[in-house]
Amino acid sequence: MDPARDYLERNRSAWNRRAADYVETAERNWAASGASWGRWSVPESALGVLPAQLVGLDCVELGCGTAYVSAWLARRGARPVGVDQSEEQLATAARLQAEHELRFPLLHANAEQVPLADASFDIAISEYGASIWCDPYRWIPEAVRLLRPGGQLIFLVNSVIAMLCEPEDETVQPSNQMLRPYFGMHRFEWPQDESVEFHLPHGELIALLRANGFAVEELIELRPPEGSSTRYPTPTLEWARQWPCEEIWKARKAG
Repeated sequence: MDPARDYLERNRSAWNRRAADYVETAERNWAASGASWGRWSVPESALGVLPAQLVGLDCVELGCGTAYVSAWLARRGARPVGVDQSEEQLATAARLQAEHELRFPLLHANAEQVPLADASFDIAISEYGASIWCDPYRWIPEAVRLLRPGGQLIFLVNSVIAMLCEPEDETVQPSNQMLRPYFGMHRFEWPQDESVEFHLPHGELIALLRANGFAVEELIELRPPEGSSTRYPTPTLEWARQWPCEEIWKARKAG
């Protein structure tokens, strides 16, 4: 493997180890009556992330994990394919497919090299999947390859503000001051973790999307409603209602 792409194996191993910790979340999201987004589970009805009409659309979820996003899409009439490189996460997804009697393809692959044909999908989507665990300079060109002309890319990531304010110890609450530089953001490694994340500054991400033939349609900066709760230790609700900890990008491939 190219040493510069060591993160693929590191992240595969990390998510195989973590898989058991996400079973409860997977079961809850598969059983949910509707979609919700991010660590605060902000409802789809408040955000309008997905197209109003999904019936008959071909969708690929890049870095699907337990594939609950694909399950939400399938229930609304889409034809999803889930792609993930963690065998353990896909095993949870397959079990929940059987329990909910909701079948769609699950593909064991990394989202930078998907063994599917060009221009096969109307939507490519990623919620904390390829969107942070793959290099954007590799997975975004792959997404454009998979999309048909006019196809839509939707992805959720940690906000730029959160990444600048996030302490190295992920159990410590984010600061209200910037702890690292904005310029040069790309690869993030945490001392207590073997996994690797990727985050770009807004200008660089917009330039990358445009260079790959996408027009940016919307940037949704998530603000959890008052009284929201989360399983995650950080950030506090007070912090997340002052500054966005997550953002959703929507872009369209040229027709």
